[in-house]
Amino acid sequence: MNNLLTDARSLFFVYFSVISYKTQRELRKRVFFMFQILVAEDNANSAKLMRIILNQAGYKVILVSNGYEALEVMDTKHIDLIVLDVMMPKMDGFEFTRQLRQAGNTTPILMVTAKYQNEDKCEGFIAGTDDYMVKPVNEMELLLRIKALLRRSQMISEHKLQIGDVTLDYDSLSVSRKGEMQILPQKEFYLLYTLLSSPEKVFTRLQLMDRIWGMNSETVDTTVNVHVNRLRKRFDGWTEFEIVAIRGVGYMAVIKDEKKEG
Repeated sequence: MNNLLTDARSLFFVYFSVISYKTQRELRKRVFFMFQILVAEDNANSAKLMRIILNQAGYKVILVSNGYEALEVMDTKHIDLIVLDVMMPKMDGFEFTRQLRQAGNTTPILMVTAKYQNEDKCEGFIAGTDDYMVKPVNEMELLLRIKALLRRSQMISEHKLQIGDVTLDYDSLSVSRKGEMQILPQKEFYLLYTLLSSPEKVFTRLQLMDRIWGMNSETVDTTVNVHVNRLRKRFDGWTEFEIVAIRGVGYMAVIKDEKKEG
């Protein structure tokens, strides 16, 4: 692994700062590993290097080589953040970003490109990117910017998610409310955390399968239904949230407004 990283860095003159083991360990410990990042990069070696860096930091990675492929992935999978090259064949990063934003998709985008002119950066931000880095990049800065974007999109909260009086704690896989605590099986917790992290957002069964079980799993999509039913039984009578089935599509979480109900 170290030889692969060294060769790739030498080949593409990518500079990465030396990070102490303690610093790397602390950063990775704070990453919620279920986050899935789409990397759009047409250079195969650069893409592989980016995947190694992100995998080591605890992220799941999907690689594509152009904007068209990226749009196809966005239609079928749940993506938490996009690392985007600009100069790609078929559809470049600027056009991809414009189309994504015009469709109302607000997924955080970090452009990582060799285009360094101010007008390039301006075009990127006008198109709708959230952040912009010029190659060669610093590994630690890249990871910190990704973490900041995820936090800004309200996906990270120190491994805890607060819904009214309900607290989901990733570290303990627990859900607590007013002194009552339940420790959930791993998959049930991930499913609940995913839904409650994006209330009112509809997740297809395939998206949930891919995010929680992985597309290579032999588990069938009816497993999602079984886990949802278990969650509903566990939290029957809890008024803070509800898991709603969208017929023929999947599920979404609804955060209830107790004042309106009262």
